[in-house]
Amino acid sequence: MSNTSDPRPGASEEAVVKTPDSIAEGVDEDIVESNRRLYVGWHWLAVAALAILYSGFHLFSLNVYPMETWSFRIVHIAGALVLGYALYAGSRFANEEGTDRSPAWLAWASYALLIPAAYALVQVFLMNQTISGGAMRIDPQVETWHFGYPLLAATAGGILLAWSYRQAREKLSPADLVLMVCAVASAGYLLVMFNTPLRASTGTAFAPVGITWAAIAGSLLILELTRRVAGLALVIISAIFLLYVFAGPYLPGFLGYPGLSMNRFFSQVYTDTGILGPTTAVSSTYIILFIIFAAFLQASKVGDYFVNFAFAAAGRARGGPAKVAIFASGLMGMINGTSAGNVVSTGSLTIPLMKKVGYPGRSAGAIEAAASTGGQIMPPIMGAGAFIMAEITGIPYTEIAVAALIPAVLYFASIYFMVDFEAARKGMRGMRKDEIPQFRRLVKQIYLFAPIIILIAALFMGYSVIRAGTLATASAAVVSWISPNKMGPGAILRALQLAGTMSIQIIAVCACAGLIVGVISLTGVGARFSSLLLGLAGVSQLLALFFAMCISILLGMGMPTTAAYAVAASVVAPGLINIGIQPLVAHFFVFYFAVVSAITPPVALASYAAAGISGDNAMSTSVASFKIGLAAFIVPFMFFYSPAMLMEGSWMQILRVGVTATLGIVLLSATVQAWFFGPVKAWMRLVMLVGALFLIYGGIYTDIVGLAIGAALFLLQRSSHGGGAKPVTSS
Repeated sequence: MSNTSDPRPGASEEAVVKTPDSIAEGVDEDIVESNRRLYVGWHWLAVAALAILYSGFHLFSLNVYPMETWSFRIVHIAGALVLGYALYAGSRFANEEGTDRSPAWLAWASYALLIPAAYALVQVFLMNQTISGGAMRIDPQVETWHFGYPLLAATAGGILLAWSYRQAREKLSPADLVLMVCAVASAGYLLVMFNTPLRASTGTAFAPVGITWAAIAGSLLILELTRRVAGLALVIISAIFLLYVFAGPYLPGFLGYPGLSMNRFFSQVYTDTGILGPTTAVSSTYIILFIIFAAFLQASKVGDYFVNFAFAAAGRARGGPAKVAIFASGLMGMINGTSAGNVVSTGSLTIPLMKKVGYPGRSAGAIEAAASTGGQIMPPIMGAGAFIMAEITGIPYTEIAVAALIPAVLYFASIYFMVDFEAARKGMRGMRKDEIPQFRRLVKQIYLFAPIIILIAALFMGYSVIRAGTLATASAAVVSWISPNKMGPGAILRALQLAGTMSIQIIAVCACAGLIVGVISLTGVGARFSSLLLGLAGVSQLLALFFAMCISILLGMGMPTTAAYAVAASVVAPGLINIGIQPLVAHFFVFYFAVVSAITPPVALASYAAAGISGDNAMSTSVASFKIGLAAFIVPFMFFYSPAMLMEGSWMQILRVGVTATLGIVLLSATVQAWFFGPVKAWMRLVMLVGALFLIYGGIYTDIVGLAIGAALFLLQRSSHGGGAKPVTSS
């Protein structure tokens, strides 16, 4: 890719150095999971058209012709189920030789299940005609025997067969075809019933029994697709909550509740109380729109430019690739909304380069995991969780984005100084001039940042999030026309196809989280948890906050950020509000710990993904990423003690808290890395930790004490290591 400079000792500094035009290639490429099908020929065209239609439907409905809310959300989930089962297999693929393909009888058994699935779908059309003809309701026997039982038999049978069916990667499994039909049948029935006065009967004895059957089938389909795209963790947690619905009446203490019948629960869980509630409301509007925006940025290769820009700006500093990872992964993670997914996309470039300049595999993976996780708390987009926060709290999204600014700066400052002090301690170099793109070349394409600037400007000018996101998406296409990667009609269709594919995971996760939220809401377990927190707060508010932190992290372990926050916000946030904490502070507290669960041992998805690239031990990487992201475990407690950290207070208070907390983060990083201007002794680390906590705390008197400690340590270190100490280990 590049020519190296003259290696001879004493070679002239004016020797011609050819620098690469680009060091980041493929950051914008779609990550293909091991269980995703790779179609060819007309199969590829059909699935691509389906993905384009799905993305286009959302753009049209959100901007041109809005649908009725519940109907829109039902179609949103059903489309993701159909597309998801078309793309993601339920078991591993057959080998290239085809020697381990499933026997023919499994295929025939799957095709046989198409009969009850298709029969249930036909019944939906017949019931729609009956309702349209003036009938008030459908005969319950018809709903049960001609719709419910066939639909459940086909759904359960299709899922079981899909677990054991192995086929070539480029072919659709007949079992998954059955599940696609079942998804349409289930959604079709709900669309028919929820568009009549019968919608008001959900959760009562008067609800049509067919709603229960459709909701059970829909829930099973959501759980199975979540297993395929996000793993077992969220499915197991959902299963525990569902089990609680029926086992709860027999449990002792605060966990017990009066109980719900199957019909009452399932007729209500597929409404805006549960699956069609806040999580799906956000995934069907803001999240899908920003996924389309991210897909347009990827199709125009803006992601590659972001990473190249980061290398040009910070690559030559000591430990350069690690600092690049902080900037690039934070920026990309903010847009794509998944910590582990971002680790895979940007980490495949940054982790090997970090190892090249001297970082151990463990540190390289940990830095990438911590930076990618931080993207979820970086305004203005903040992954996807902030949209759910706005939906749940009713606080304007722009207010949430502004409040997130200081904590996000503190988090990334912490990672930066952790990296810098480690690089100094180990004597690491930056990248050579001939190894990175020239900054002056990349500055000429700085207009590629325009879509993000337009997004921010539109949000703060008062445009709705949907209008701002649409303008930013359109601007990404327009800006590409003056860049080397022009987006014509083909590239735009490719972006829409990519958006449809990218959206499946987050939509399945949000729907699955909605199922858990529905259980919490309908059983009242959240209210009982609130009373438990209230009791703890009577002993100590700090103890209540610590307990809330543990529950938020525990609920988030193994779960994507969006689902982790949605569940924790339903269980923990109301309890914090009840003990007197402001709603914004309570939700930010929960949000931060839901986010950092991705780097919290023992189940740390982002760290595990980074370990897979670095080749180091997964648990060791998660411990190292926990250490690097330590600020994220301290700062949320300061929201309660110093609301100015969330932009609540006078400008002088906010400025003082921002500056002193940043200085505290520097001391905290030096404490962890045992390096300031040089090695830090054990007693000095203890004093440094006290000073750091005093500065982060945010009180006026603690700030004064913290500044005095910091100044004394600064002078002491400068006098001992004024010229910079020699590194402990050589790179």
